[in-house]
Amino acid sequence: MTPEEKLKALGLTLPPVRTPPANFVPFKLDGKTIYLSGQGPTKPDGSYYIGKVGRDFTWQEAYEHAKLVGLGLLAVAKAAAGDLARVETLKLLGMVNAMPDFGDSPKVINGCSDLLFEVLGERGRHARSAVGMGTLPNGMTVEIEAVMRIVD
Repeated sequence: MTPEEKLKALGLTLPPVRTPPANFVPFKLDGKTIYLSGQGPTKPDGSYYIGKVGRDFTWQEAYEHAKLVGLGLLAVAKAAAGDLARVETLKLLGMVNAMPDFGDSPKVINGCSDLLFEVLGERGRHARSAVGMGTLPNGMTVEIEAVMRIVD
């Protein structure tokens, strides 16, 4: 089953690639390595989920936000590689807008990691960091950046 078929089977669709709000690009290609800019979880209307995890959202709700970010990262990776079947995830940096005593940032970022594995299979496994932050841009709950690679 192709990654696109897996997305369809999961009832998921890739969002459009967003135009960055500042002087940067959604991805930068260096040979076969794709550096993906950080993304936040967007609602259907294009706004972000905003708030503190551990106060405004549970880790389970934020896990779903991280899945949304994973879909956005896959959309950018597809734009860079032309086909998700040619994409391998190397590294994620997941940041959670968390209360100071919130210790479950890895559980939140698992939303993105689990999605990448479901869609890309073994090519979705990756190295990762998951950290809590005092704030994130626009107050979004989660931001994740990635390094991926185009494989033949």
